[in-house]
Amino acid sequence: MTIMEVSSLKKSYGKLDVLKQITFDVNKNDVIAVIGPSGSGKSTMLRSLVHLEEIDGGTISVSGNFLVRDGVYTKPQEIKQITAKMGMVFQHFNLFPHLTVKENLELAPKMVKKESSAEIKQRSTELLEKIGLTDWAEAYPGKLSGGQKQRVAIARALMMNPDILLFDEPTSALDPELTGEVLQVMKDLAQEHMTMIVVTHEMGFAKEVANKVIFMDNGEIVESGAPEELFTNPQFERTKAFLNRSLK
Repeated sequence: MTIMEVSSLKKSYGKLDVLKQITFDVNKNDVIAVIGPSGSGKSTMLRSLVHLEEIDGGTISVSGNFLVRDGVYTKPQEIKQITAKMGMVFQHFNLFPHLTVKENLELAPKMVKKESSAEIKQRSTELLEKIGLTDWAEAYPGKLSGGQKQRVAIARALMMNPDILLFDEPTSALDPELTGEVLQVMKDLAQEHMTMIVVTHEMGFAKEVANKVIFMDNGEIVESGAPEELFTNPQFERTKAFLNRSLK
């Protein structure tokens, strides 16, 4: 079942074309890894899906509802409703330093969702257990390692019960030894059939966990396919050159 359709996305900064005719679909339970060199438009594309970037042309629909259609955005209230179906995990965590871990998790649901505080507390407790940070519930982000902060950021996104989780290079700000703990949480989510779009430099994760890989370069999708095909038999020289550099 298709839950997101992206068609002919275009985005420019002045004369610089950042996104050129980006088109792909996301099916329920997909784990899509978006790979490519720095500056290829991956993060801009991801941010445009949740309206953190405005596109200049193209169409994005989520569960049949148009966020933007042929470059024209829907009403602000509908934009809120559509983007609420998506959770976003950023490279640099974006946790509130003055709130405890538990408070970071519970803030958005309290403000946005019409749920009882008991339901919200129960879910935050369950998610902290899921990411292995129950003992850190009352700690402030400044006391956490980078890997712990990113796990909290993932739990915070999950608090809103999103249909799709978007990850923007979630491990690139982490030391290598902390990367594994974050990737493990993401692997667990994939096994639970969470729909995810992951912009990543982690080729091992893309190979092992994704069911679809999109290779972007110079603002366009060069090729996409199943990881076993794209990694072992890329069709384009640009893909081959990137993988030769990345897989050494």
